Amino acid sequence: MKNLITLTIALFTFCTTQASNSIAVESPDANLEVKIENREGQIFYSVYLNKKIFLENSPLGLKTSIGDFSRGMSYVSHHQQRIQDSYDLDRAKVSHVDYEATECSSEFVNSNKDTLQVIFRVSNNDVAFSYKLIAKDRNTMVIINEEATGFDLPDYSTTFITHQATPMIGWEQTKPSYEEEYTYDEPMGMPSKYGVGYTFPALFKVGDDGWVLISETGVDSRYVGSRLGDGTKEGFYPLEFPQSGENNGMDGTYAAMAMPARTPWRTITLGETLKPIVESTVMFDVVKPLYEPSMDYKMGRATWSWIVWQDQSINYDDQVEYIDLAADLNFEYVLIDNWWDRNIGRERMEELVKYANSKNVDVLLWYNSNGYWNNAPQTPQDCMNTAPARKKEMEWLQRNGVKGLKIDFFGGDKQATMKLYEDILTDANEYGLGITFHGCTLPRGWQRMFPNYVTSEAVLASENLIFTQDASDKHAHYATILPFTRNAVGAMDFAPVFLNERLTRTQEGGSIRRTTDAFELATGVLYFSPIQHFGLTPNNLNEQPEYVLDIIREMPSVWDETVFVEGYPGKYAVLARRKGEKWYVAAVNGEKDTKKLNLHLPMLHGQKVKLIYDKEDRSAGEKVVKLDNKGGVKLTLLPEGGALIVAEKSER
Repeated sequence: MKNLITLTIALFTFCTTQASNSIAVESPDANLEVKIENREGQIFYSVYLNKKIFLENSPLGLKTSIGDFSRGMSYVSHHQQRIQDSYDLDRAKVSHVDYEATECSSEFVNSNKDTLQVIFRVSNNDVAFSYKLIAKDRNTMVIINEEATGFDLPDYSTTFITHQATPMIGWEQTKPSYEEEYTYDEPMGMPSKYGVGYTFPALFKVGDDGWVLISETGVDSRYVGSRLGDGTKEGFYPLEFPQSGENNGMDGTYAAMAMPARTPWRTITLGETLKPIVESTVMFDVVKPLYEPSMDYKMGRATWSWIVWQDQSINYDDQVEYIDLAADLNFEYVLIDNWWDRNIGRERMEELVKYANSKNVDVLLWYNSNGYWNNAPQTPQDCMNTAPARKKEMEWLQRNGVKGLKIDFFGGDKQATMKLYEDILTDANEYGLGITFHGCTLPRGWQRMFPNYVTSEAVLASENLIFTQDASDKHAHYATILPFTRNAVGAMDFAPVFLNERLTRTQEGGSIRRTTDAFELATGVLYFSPIQHFGLTPNNLNEQPEYVLDIIREMPSVWDETVFVEGYPGKYAVLARRKGEKWYVAAVNGEKDTKKLNLHLPMLHGQKVKLIYDKEDRSAGEKVVKLDNKGGVKLTLLPEGGALIVAEKSER
């Protein structure tokens, strides 16, 4: 009887769809709805949350070598089913996900009778959609030249989006490196900085109705990475493929695929508040692991001399200091950056790895991505861009006990670059090496797809705090944007927690840090990266109180649960993260005025917690406070200040 009822419902849906030429797809809780329509041969979708419009009629379709699938389309049929999945993650902001969604696969044909399937997944706060292309006749290959995909937001929306750079500009022609600033509550239609649109993810505030975060996931060697073009005053943003000048002008801007062809997923997360944005797992829900791990990859914390001490620190003696710092802080790793092959040498590096291991510290090494797509001079070069060189190098790394690589300076979002990311990850897994990318694109579901993928930069990261005073002056402001944008969709190697007043080795010059010590400690929790590279220096061991150092020694880098508490991009952010039975609550003030917060933390109701707070001299104080029976607690954050709550499981 159950199957008969299901069939009857499906047939009824089919009949009403044929009559109205419109398909409705609802989330399991029926609060989120996607409507798909064929209007005079063009396919559109719209998205509603609690009956309010969040995306107006937005186009769908592909333009390919075998035909145009954006116009002249005829509806054939559609099928809906409930999707349920449970899976675990070992390098993410949560450790377990129970996923439920309604999937709708709609078929349309063009004038050649070739088929475009449009697949939508609608869960309670997320929409994901993808295309599948099926040829009527025998075709084994296709080129996707462009997509008709677009996102049409209400014209009263405002933006929190980061600019796409043009190719081959910036330092040693290494852009785009996905390290641009964000817009802040800008109206629709404002031109992008370089005139070429914006990178994913893109956050929009839809008036008083709520928020939308648009991104993509599931991109690998079979496709290109996409972006948003410049928007119109009416709120329309087209999806665009890479620029022709990326990769130094080499390789095409299209995607070459085998048939039947399946595209990556575009994702849309919606909420009346920012809670669904922060807590979403849609970037993992719709992808699958591509291969099995060759070992149990260890995540953790790392010291990193280069971030403050810079190039001059890449020598044997300074690295010994940072290995000792890692050992003192119970960190798992030390990261040794560029020029190590020249300044330390391979033989002495073997000695250094042995020394680190004697201190129970593992070593991560930096590499230039090499090839024709950058002019960066740093070495090691010519080790990662071809398979023979890469495997030879990785064999040496494995033999000498190196556990991971940081690979820098990639060339864009073309399919050739996406293949390089995949090839590096796949080869590295054979040698038990975890991979961090810098000067790189956004990770698109890679924490689930690749078991040895660790983290990516793809953000205006902490190196800029050292490079310019302007970046230090804006740090607090941007720290309250990133949890709702870049870090919401994937691991972000910002490299946080600086406790020096001036960000140089001698502290006699360079950038002046504007944030408080408690703010900096909070960013170790606020920013998520499975290996967290800290901005600490050896002198911090003698200058900071033991309770500050103990917080750092115990701070996790991967989490079982992440919860949005409060916040507004550019103003303040409060997030709670749990590891095991221990909670960390990070609060940061992005503004230059004192901020008083009345937080509601029901998971800690009635419990005594450790509070790291702003003292008047902007150092970090410690005290024990008790939350009320509803989980209420009051915090005072100094200008560009912060707080960190740590809840010990035994203190309730």
